Amino acid sequence: MTKKSNKSTQIYKRLLTYVKPHVWLFAISIVGFLMYSGTQTLFAALIKHIIDTLQTETREGMQYLPLLFSGLIVIHGIGAYIGNYFLAKVSTNVVHSLRCEIFDHYTRLPTAYFDANNSGYMISRITNNVGQVTQATTDAVRTIVREGFTAIGLLIYLFYSNWMLSLVFVGIAPIIVLLVSYVSKRLRRISKKIQESIGDMTHITSELVGGHRVVRSYGGEDYERQRFLDSSLYNRRQSLKLATTMAVHNPIMQFIIAVALSFLMYMALYFMKQASVGEFVGYLTAAFLLPKPIRQLSDANSDIQKGIAAAESLFEILDEPGEIDDGSYQAERCQGALEFKNLTFQYVGANEPALVDINFKAEPGQTIALVGASGGGKSTLANLVSRFYPHESGEILLDGVEINSYKLANLRKQLALVNQQVTLFNDTIANNIAYGALATASRSQIAQAATDAYAMEFVAKLEYGLDTEIGENGVKLSGGQRQRLALARALLKDAPILILDEATSALDTESERYIQAALQKVMSNRTTLVIAHRLSTIENADVILVMDHGRIVERGSHWELIAKKGAYARLHSMQFKDHADHGAVGVASANPLIA
Repeated sequence: MTKKSNKSTQIYKRLLTYVKPHVWLFAISIVGFLMYSGTQTLFAALIKHIIDTLQTETREGMQYLPLLFSGLIVIHGIGAYIGNYFLAKVSTNVVHSLRCEIFDHYTRLPTAYFDANNSGYMISRITNNVGQVTQATTDAVRTIVREGFTAIGLLIYLFYSNWMLSLVFVGIAPIIVLLVSYVSKRLRRISKKIQESIGDMTHITSELVGGHRVVRSYGGEDYERQRFLDSSLYNRRQSLKLATTMAVHNPIMQFIIAVALSFLMYMALYFMKQASVGEFVGYLTAAFLLPKPIRQLSDANSDIQKGIAAAESLFEILDEPGEIDDGSYQAERCQGALEFKNLTFQYVGANEPALVDINFKAEPGQTIALVGASGGGKSTLANLVSRFYPHESGEILLDGVEINSYKLANLRKQLALVNQQVTLFNDTIANNIAYGALATASRSQIAQAATDAYAMEFVAKLEYGLDTEIGENGVKLSGGQRQRLALARALLKDAPILILDEATSALDTESERYIQAALQKVMSNRTTLVIAHRLSTIENADVILVMDHGRIVERGSHWELIAKKGAYARLHSMQFKDHADHGAVGVASANPLIA
């Protein structure tokens, strides 16, 4: 229990570090809240003074009392404005800092983290959870400062007026502490469940938006509606638990304070017989002003507990180690010699290795083709070259230097990757081709890359040409058009190593013919790894590697492998048979044995 309490304290202290850069704004807001809180105490003192003045025969200074009262109201309003405005500035700055830090860290996390974590939760953390956190660091702090100062001021006044009577509040303090402690733990637990359910709803919605065509094609509307309904009902149940906890907590707190105040009133009537009417009324006024700040402090505690639960999930991300980048070696432009030595690789949590004892070398300018059944390890091999996953057993050498010795950014500068699953952004065609580090490319370079990838054939027909907006992930384009843009992006990068992971799988026969011609031209001066289903596209490769269950089972040129009459020859004959039966190139790509 103490350990959990200490953990929560540590989390909250870490949260408050985000306020430190804005300490002066925070200090100004505290000055404002001091003005606000001070007027509450002075109001009780003014009541005492007004009543005592009215009881005197001369009523000396009575004409100044309305001015004092008005002055307190003005100071109260000014203090509230200063406190709220400057704390709002702190709050928006904290939101901005946290969101940017989380997003920046997302860009540094390894691929394995994205594989293992739900995208909905990751999105929810940067939207919903950050909001919960800032409530804890700013809104709750505002209440604690403002109402805390008010409560302290009123207690000082009460003890100054009659310290013996005021010991009543000391007596109820342990009961309030125990109640708040229990409620805090419950609020943290429920808040964490609510945040998880919001992440789940975000994930389901994201999947529906991204896959709505599949959902409608396969009649999945009812299934998706039920998924979201179940998730939303769970969120509702947890939210009701949270509301119930708060709804029960506040009346109990108020009841305890009311009993204390009733006892205090009785004691005041008994012990304050010698006090003036003004002193008596002023004391009771201060006592009855006290429950409001105590109740609001309790509400602020609920915001803090929600924030601590949200912060825990955020700090889990921030504490997650980024991609390993221990290398120091850098090359302006590599020659492109790529060698694998005794490479074995197994994914975390997998039962068996994805790659076993891989050995081959690609000389600069050579084209190496990887073929074989699905799950053979072809894409894994390409991912390891890019260091999307770290390898520990064996070596991958680029120009004779182990790739782990390269600075990560410098290594990836040497590689251009085109995947089967094309990723495009909701931007113009030109900006999608000249993406990221390629943004400095000239218009003519972009157009040339699009031409080489046979993309200008359709781009030129669009009203805005290269400036056409293509929608989220290129939704306004066909699969073949999207793949040609991805290829244009890779060609514009002009890296010494080109990795094509089923880069032509979505192209029609005519487009593929043009791209093959373009690829033959650009492959001549760079090392190319081609992962292909269509064996017709890699017949001219310098070396073909046939992979099965993570091992290289055959290697050689197209004709050498055909002559061996082994695994490659069988794959080739199956594709040739499909071609003969269906009269279409690429039908073999639908064959599960050649996936």
